[in-house]
Amino acid sequence: MIALENQVNGSNRQYLTVSALTKYIKAKLEGDRHLLSIYIKGEISNFKRHSRGHLYFTLKDEEAQLSAIMFNRDAERLSFSPKEGDHVLIQGRISLYEPSGTYSIQVSQMTLDGIGELYLKYEALKKDLEEKGYFRMERKRPIPPFPKVIGVITSPTGAVIQDIINTVMRRYPLAEVHLYPALVQGIGSAESVRQQILYANTLKTADILIVGRGGGSIEDLWSFNEMPVIDAIYTSSIPIITAIGHETDFTLSDFVSDLRAPTPTAAAELATPNMIDLKQRISDNLDQMTYRLMQLFEVRKTELIYLDQRLERFAPQEKLKVLHEQLQRSHNELKRNIIYILEMKRVAVNRFKDGMKSPLERLITYQNTQNQLNIRLKHAIQGVLEKKINRFELNRAKLETLNPLSVMDKGFALITKDSRVITTLNDLNVHDDVELRLKDGLAHAKITSKKEI
Repeated sequence: MIALENQVNGSNRQYLTVSALTKYIKAKLEGDRHLLSIYIKGEISNFKRHSRGHLYFTLKDEEAQLSAIMFNRDAERLSFSPKEGDHVLIQGRISLYEPSGTYSIQVSQMTLDGIGELYLKYEALKKDLEEKGYFRMERKRPIPPFPKVIGVITSPTGAVIQDIINTVMRRYPLAEVHLYPALVQGIGSAESVRQQILYANTLKTADILIVGRGGGSIEDLWSFNEMPVIDAIYTSSIPIITAIGHETDFTLSDFVSDLRAPTPTAAAELATPNMIDLKQRISDNLDQMTYRLMQLFEVRKTELIYLDQRLERFAPQEKLKVLHEQLQRSHNELKRNIIYILEMKRVAVNRFKDGMKSPLERLITYQNTQNQLNIRLKHAIQGVLEKKINRFELNRAKLETLNPLSVMDKGFALITKDSRVITTLNDLNVHDDVELRLKDGLAHAKITSKKEI
């Protein structure tokens, strides 16, 4: 016992101080060889990082919790960054803080528990593969739009293969689905998937490979994060679509493959065209082809008509007709030229004859010419005079028609107000003074009322 009795009957007792009791408990806890190095696991809560690098947090499970501290010298050796909610494995020793009388575990080593370790391995491998160029977009192969054979690498007993077959038959029944059975979980699964990818590449019958399995934990999907599968996908000459797990699950194989699908059904949809869309496209293409053929026929018909017209123009009969017309024109022009030359010669001969005439004959000739010119002059003067008289009469009639006074003969008058001609009722107001211009004079009037008609 801690309290020491002086007398057996217990009449007098010695009481310990709180600090003495705390020191005693501290010595017991920290001196227990079983508590000098303990291994425990739990979930991190109330996590805090001190400015000096110390870590303070609470380690808990469903029924209890324990304060924990990890000093800077140990925290620097961690391979991950602890955070709220992490499940961890801890090695440390129990210690007691005397001022508050609370005990805690002083952590010397800490690792993520189970999934956490796999996640760290996943991230490290992902970073390494990315640096090596496994994820480059330029190396990814295009997916054939109309595959004849779709190879599926999955478990023969799972729902994946049936979902893919149903989807392919619904969307594109022309394609065949070949199953390459493989283990997709557990020991040897990575090598099994790898062997089937290599086997499919050896056969070269499939146009596309779908590598997939149903959902599961990270441990269940881990085969698709291993290098045998990743290298087989990377070196495959056949385009590969991965459909591993659920929509939120991402494996390293998804980053390396040519296309990633969220589900096996989606993979089958990505690998095949839609039969309904193809039928509609064929119908649209037929309509477009018919329209373009009609256009082509119209163009060719127009060209044919044009060629037919050209053929008519260049036919021998047409050419002979054109040549005959040219010959006729040449003949007429030659005739006119001959007549002109003969006339010129006749004039020259007459002029020569005139030069040979006696003065009396020449005088008589000039007199006759003068008489003819006088007659022609009189006729010309008479024609000009008649034209001038006709034009004068026409202009006089037009002027008579446009003369305002002639309109006034019919009872019309010109109304002005303030020297401005009134043409509409809106220009007049009641009591306005206006001036009336009649045929034979002026009159002044006042507007007493107005009325529209």
